[in-house]
Amino acid sequence: MIRVLLADDQALVRAGFKALLDSRPGIGVVGEAADGRQTLAAVRELRPDVVLMDIRMPVLDGLAATRSIADDPQLAAVKVVMLTTFELDEYVFEAIRSGASGFLVKDTEPEELVRAVRAVVDGDALLSPGVTRRLIAEFAARSKEPAAAGTLSGLTDREREVMALVGIGLSNDEIARRLVVSPLTAKTHVSRTMVKLGARDRAQLVVLAYESGLVRPGWLG
Repeated sequence: MIRVLLADDQALVRAGFKALLDSRPGIGVVGEAADGRQTLAAVRELRPDVVLMDIRMPVLDGLAATRSIADDPQLAAVKVVMLTTFELDEYVFEAIRSGASGFLVKDTEPEELVRAVRAVVDGDALLSPGVTRRLIAEFAARSKEPAAAGTLSGLTDREREVMALVGIGLSNDEIARRLVVSPLTAKTHVSRTMVKLGARDRAQLVVLAYESGLVRPGWLG
């Protein structure tokens, strides 16, 4: 059972998501929160698999709550998916850099929401890859200058190549086809790269790919 926590200051939004998710096999909403402080308390008590987190909430916003979750080693298994009203929300890139595993717009199709919850638990793909790719490219261009090349010095040439492909939003299957290897081999390369760089998940790996200068906005591989 995938355990989901809903964090949004609008009760109607929470009720809609709860009804949708509870109706799907293998998914259950275990708690709700109306602000960031309540969210952190609920996460520590309930240890959900996924938090659907609104970016803008009172008392403590979604960004600060996400950072607190990501910075707590005891909550390493908790995945955060940010909820936003607009696809190109100015805070989304910062949210991903802060530890979110991806994002969804609130008016997303019901089946996309369900797929997203399952995907982020599996750790197999960054959510909404097309939109996420454009958004990360846009905001990476406004972020800090590329880090020193030494950031990636521990990676092999193949791991750098795989990281670059993750950076443009390719799934493991797409990477496997691009490199003519098996999906399992591609997944292994991605996992090893994440471990070497201390990346929490694929979303963090995408951010590191841009911030290290390995890929830049507009690069198509």
